[in-house]
Formats: sequence, structure tokens, C-alpha cells
Amino acid sequence: MLDETPELDNPDFMLLRLGRRMRKRAGVLDEWWRYYRGRPPLPELPRKAEAAFLDFQRKARTNFCGVIANSTVHRLRALGVTAADGTPDPNAARWWQLNRLDSRQSQVWRVAMAQSVGYMLVGEHPTRTETNGRPSPLITAEHPREAIVERDPATGEVRTGVRAVHDDLDGYGRAWVMYDNVEYAYRTKDRCTPNRLPWGPDSWEPLDDGIEHDLGRVALVEFARMPDLGEDPEPEFAGVMDIQDRANMGILNRMAASRYSGWRQKTVTGHKFTKRTDPGTGLTVVEQPFVPGPNNVWVSEGENARFGQLEATDLRPFLEEHAADIRDMLIISETPAYYYAGDMVNISADTIAALDLNHVAKCREHIAAFGEGLEDVMSLAAAQAGVPDDYTEARVRWARPEYLSPAVRADAATKLNSIGYPLDIIAEDLDETPDRIRRIKSSAAAAALLGASLLPANPAPTAGNTLPDDGGASGGE
Repeated sequence: MLDETPELDNPDFMLLRLGRRMRKRAGVLDEWWRYYRGRPPLPELPRKAEAAFLDFQRKARTNFCGVIANSTVHRLRALGVTAADGTPDPNAARWWQLNRLDSRQSQVWRVAMAQSVGYMLVGEHPTRTETNGRPSPLITAEHPREAIVERDPATGEVRTGVRAVHDDLDGYGRAWVMYDNVEYAYRTKDRCTPNRLPWGPDSWEPLDDGIEHDLGRVALVEFARMPDLGEDPEPEFAGVMDIQDRANMGILNRMAASRYSGWRQKTVTGHKFTKRTDPGTGLTVVEQPFVPGPNNVWVSEGENARFGQLEATDLRPFLEEHAADIRDMLIISETPAYYYAGDMVNISADTIAALDLNHVAKCREHIAAFGEGLEDVMSLAAAQAGVPDDYTEARVRWARPEYLSPAVRADAATKLNSIGYPLDIIAEDLDETPDRIRRIKSSAAAAALLGASLLPANPAPTAGNTLPDDGGASGGE
């Protein structure tokens, strides 16, 4: 049985505490994931109509929450890590490429936008080593279903982390409790089902007495999506989930109106219909002699028979209601309106920039928060590699979140160059990576040197072109 003594240095207690927190938040993570994937609860209908409209309910769901989350992910692209003065760092660039952070970072940003938080874990690379013989750093993206941290309420720093996964090969759950200088491994006593790890004190057994490390901090780095002070983080679309449900309900109502009253219904009065009893069910069935068709003529022998039709339902109010709901979603979530183009046709670049203002401001807030996390990741990578450099003052280079056309960027670069801006600063403004900036500077220097070598040499002095002496006289008395 695990020791549940409530002490921060007790790994058994922290495993159960954080594991139960993961299980508690699993339900809301499932709900957020369903909204992100476009599978929110089906729009509700009267109970008697549920069976008939079940197919309509499934078709009525339209995924706008995924668009809102991904519209932010598409604007978040870290280009690399440089030194505090902005110069490229070769070690950071090598670790960046070794761990494919150009693509893995998007996995973390996407899960943070969709599930409120993402993680990166730094450990030992199984096959790569540094020149000093230490294992190279391995940086992996972790899902909030499998990772969680405990923060110091005074400093906000991570003091404990837990990663728990289900091993599909042997069916057991495995977990690791991480401190700043030691890590403890656990395994469930019995096989369990995926995504449902047990968190009782009798469910786990330790696998070791703790393995010490010299990273100096917890190896699990959290990337929380813009949490409010004193509140837990929420996904990017948390404020518009009710509007998503409302939009789905409106779509369902429009589909029902279009299916059953979207065309003119035929009516007949004064006609005597033939009735018969269905031998299978015993129900009275009315025979319908009037079948619509281009070659059919409807005739009735009734003396007072009259044929007519009902007006079709006007679907325009449904469409206007739907457009209003989507606009509300985009405004509240600070997503650019052109993601739902509507009546916007041939809009200018200035209009796009104006529509982008709130969205860009939100993305810059994400950049500021996630940049701090990437600095922690690089600090852990340096500690793992045995590199003494301090990355707490490193700079994370990000691509600009706003959209600018290539012509506008080229014009701005030309003007900056004309007033004396250095080439590397101009390249940064053009969202070039640190390695590419180094290549640009090297190529520019080589081109300048080659150009200087091709210039004609200064002619040697002769009797006809002697230079004046220091006194400025060219002849004697």
C-alpha cells in the first residue's frame, strides 16, 4: 500500500494527489475535446421526435470551435532560440532540430487551445549523445490526460510533476513522479483499461527508490492557455460553447423546416378517401390517389372537391439567425470576421489588418506566455546536455502573428535598409530563422568582399599625376 502521508516530499502522496486531479479533470477534457472535434451534444428535440430526427441531429452539428482554436494555432510559430543579445545559439539550434520542434510545437499549441493546457517533457535521448558523453536532450509533447504539475503557491514555480500512461503492450499503467533532483517510477498492481487508470493507495507499487538527476528543476514544463488570475485555464472557445449549441439548434430547425415545409404543400377538401385495414399491423390506412408528377392529372368525383396549396416556409430568417450566431462567436472569441466571409467580397489589406487587431493582440499574449515555457525547456535541455550556458535570459524568436503581404514586407525592408538598419535586424522582421539569418549575413559579406575585389585598383603615382605634399605645393621656387 502506498503511503498517503500528506507531505510534498512524499512521492506516494504526490502520485495519488496529482493522479486524482488528472482523473477529476478528465471529464471536462472530454467535453472540450468533443467541442473541438465538432461533436458537441446533439441538439435537443421533443422526446416523441427523437427517433425520427436522430439523423437530422447528427447532420446539424457544424464545428466552429475547431476553427476558433486553429485560427490561433496558425499564428503561433516559434522560429528558434537565440542568446540574450539576439545572436544565434548553435546548441539551441541543434537541440531544436534534433527534437523536431518546428512541427512538435504545433502539437502543444493545439492541445493547449483545445484542452486548456499542454506540456513538454525533457529527458535523455535514447540514441544521441553530446560531445561530453552525456545523453542529448529528448523533448517530447505531452497531453494533459497523461501529465499534470503542482505549483508552489508562493512563487508559481513547478515543484512536482506526474506523468502517467497506459502501456498497451502489457496492459499495466505506469507513472513517474518528478522533483527537481529525483524521479520515482510506479506501476499498477493489476492490468487496467486505457484512459482509466486507478488512483487508490492499493492500486500502485513503486518500481525503485528514486533515481537522482542534476537538472535542477522538474523536467515537465506546462504551457497553460492564458489563465485568469486565480482561475484554471480554459480552451480558446470556452466562452462560446453555448453559442455553438445555439447555432447547432438553429441549423436543426432550418433542416427540419426545409425538409418538411420548404416547398408548397398540396391540399384537397371535399374528396372521399378510400380506407383499408393493414393486415400486418391492423391499422387503418388511407389510400392516397393524388401523386405529384409532370404527367399526372388529379381528378375527384366529389361534388365539392377543391384543390389548393400551402405557402412554403421562408428559410431566410433561419439563415439570418445562423449568421448572427456565427458573428457572435467570432466577436466573443476574438477571431477575425473573415473566417466567416459572409458578405465580405474583395476586401482590402487595410480591412484585413483592422479585422485582425484583437486577434493579433490575443496571439501576442499567448506568445509572451509560451515563450517563457520554451525558455524553461531550453534551460532543461542545457542541463541535460551538461552545457553550462544560462538560458533563462535567452530570447525565443517568433514569427509575426499578423499577416502582411510579401510586397508590403519587401517595401518595409527596403525603407529600413535605406535609413541604416542592420541586415540581421531586417531579416528578423521578415521572420527568418536564426540559422537562415546567419546564412544571409554570411552571403551578404561574401558578396561585398567579392564586389570589392572586382573594383579597379588605384593607379600608381607617375610624373604626371604626382600627389601634392603635405604643404599642398606641387612645385618649388
